[in-house]
Amino acid sequence: MASDAVVTLEALRVVRSGKVVLDGLDLEIGPGVTGLLGPSGCGKSTLLRSMVGVQRTEAGTVTVLGVAAGSAAVRDRVGFQTQSSSVYDDLTVTENLRFFARVLGRPAGAVDRALDAVDLGSHRDDVVSRLSGGERSRVGLAVALLGDPELLVLDEPTVGLDPVLRRDLWALFHRIADAGTAVLVSSHVMDEAERCDHLLLMREGHILADGTPAAIKERAGAADIETAFLTLVESGGPA
Repeated sequence: MASDAVVTLEALRVVRSGKVVLDGLDLEIGPGVTGLLGPSGCGKSTLLRSMVGVQRTEAGTVTVLGVAAGSAAVRDRVGFQTQSSSVYDDLTVTENLRFFARVLGRPAGAVDRALDAVDLGSHRDDVVSRLSGGERSRVGLAVALLGDPELLVLDEPTVGLDPVLRRDLWALFHRIADAGTAVLVSSHVMDEAERCDHLLLMREGHILADGTPAAIKERAGAADIETAFLTLVESGGPA
């Protein structure tokens, strides 16, 4: 395992409803902002769930921050934002964060730190149902940040948002990473690839490419990531 690896997968195999979703996957993820990009249904969510220890695995190992994924020793060091909303629409932003802080056993000051981290201080007393899509996403992100995680796993956090909101969220992801938290973001939008420090391209449960966006484009002989992805699919091999 590389000394700076935050997540390490070895021969990971996951079967869901009798279908092999991931089969013998080997992978390492390091610091910074890593993007996991691929079409819907390719296994991205299953892979992320395996990393945070909430997915039943058939074989292989998943190590996070040096210990087994999902174990008590690492559970509080990982933040996870799922695709579905994890906040309550009828509560204010602050009420949501206070509730989850109590569940997680976090001190009161954690709420203010999370609000500041996602730039929601001016909306702290707003009811969540009245927020925009981007603001709602940031509330969910604030919940994931309550524990001051060393690894932040985000499943399709920008889905359905307009380009301006997506740009702002990606800028936020980089600020979080610059503060020392490794950030892993999944997406099916290929034009988000250029916003990543490191990139994983996934299709049908396999990693087609693993590297910086520039390196992947160079190896595939492509001008953009979408073309690189198509080239890799047609060639049938990884880059």
